Amino acid sequence: MSERDDATQQRSHSLAINAKLLCSGIFVAGRSADDLLANDLPFDTWPERFSFSEISIAIDQARQTVTLADGSGLRRTAVHHPGYGCTIIPEQMHGVAFNPPTLDPAPDDPRPWPLGNGGGADTAVGDRAALDAALDQAFDDSRWPAPARTRAVVAVHGGRLVAERYAPGFSAATRQINWSMGKSLTAALVGMLVGDGALELDAPAPVAEWHGAGDPRREITLRHLLQMRSGLEYRRLEPQDPAFYTPDNHHLQVYFGAIDVFAQSIGRPLEFPPGSHGRYRNCDPLTLGAIVRRTVEARGEDYLTFPHRRLFAPIGMHAQVLEPDPWGNFIMTGFEYGIARDWARFGLLHLRDGDWFGTQVLPRGWAAVVSSPSPASGELARGEYGGLFWLNRSGRLPNVPEDAYWAAGAMGQVTMVIPSRDAVIVRLGHTSDA
Repeated sequence: MSERDDATQQRSHSLAINAKLLCSGIFVAGRSADDLLANDLPFDTWPERFSFSEISIAIDQARQTVTLADGSGLRRTAVHHPGYGCTIIPEQMHGVAFNPPTLDPAPDDPRPWPLGNGGGADTAVGDRAALDAALDQAFDDSRWPAPARTRAVVAVHGGRLVAERYAPGFSAATRQINWSMGKSLTAALVGMLVGDGALELDAPAPVAEWHGAGDPRREITLRHLLQMRSGLEYRRLEPQDPAFYTPDNHHLQVYFGAIDVFAQSIGRPLEFPPGSHGRYRNCDPLTLGAIVRRTVEARGEDYLTFPHRRLFAPIGMHAQVLEPDPWGNFIMTGFEYGIARDWARFGLLHLRDGDWFGTQVLPRGWAAVVSSPSPASGELARGEYGGLFWLNRSGRLPNVPEDAYWAAGAMGQVTMVIPSRDAVIVRLGHTSDA
């Protein structure tokens, strides 16, 4: 590829991801374009590569699209589908290659959290002064090396909401991007299928493309994928890398490339022996996503509604939105939007070992599976990572109990489960140096 073609490709990709994030901010989170441009965008923190001052923005409320264009004629569009968020339209296509079914509207349940969304935090529980001081610190930018931009904090103790606060302009109903916390949602879907008897943790992963004669990927198990130790070759470039917005950046291409993210992940060759090397890469949870889709569809079920039917609706995570690629594959490594109260429900589900008021939503023992440390060495230190959850077994957070485990996403998204404290803590925000 020539230098000019490479520059054009990178420009196109940067337009694409910013169109998508602006689309989601408007149509999923319900925020204004001015607010998003002032506080969240552009995605690229390298102004010499992208600046909205050079970009024209077209927001079509009727078609629910956002189009960004530069002076050279490059245009990229993202389209919103109610209940499924926004998807980048590939350059050579006029729309997406899937037809999203209608999702049932969320019920208006006035019962107190967690069964409904009525009421607020129980102010009679716990050390009120200490809780308020902790909330003050979380929202006080002057106390942090970089602006914290904390937008939501929810704390749960003993199954009750004991602390809750939102930044100005945000509320309990404001969906926010969850980034890689979605990986932990993938773990839950896998757990359900394991509980159904449809998948086995230590059997070779049911990926037909890996089971050809002599293919070493046939040794990859479901547990390897869950613990990010598949060994697949998958590059992850930093923002300052000149190839950041190219297909060579496998880890981030799934966000800006408008590609089939499942095919991209499954198609990677091996770099390390399966199970030997832990690395934080999107290929492993996306391959699990492909396995979930194939398993669900092989049973004659609809894939796009599966997470809502099996996970979100049963525990009241009605505001959660998963965003798919142009082929209808959920990009649950970063493109999800939800509210803090729903993520607290997800944490509480794990705290209760998958039981939700008498209904076993996750199989018993699954919380122990995802909170058990991976034995692999490598980029992920021992005791640092479990089954698509981060762990504190190594004491990396010295003021947090070692049994804590959490879903984590870019810019400081956290849903932390602390069994020894019978607690769940959720923090959502937009911290550049999280």
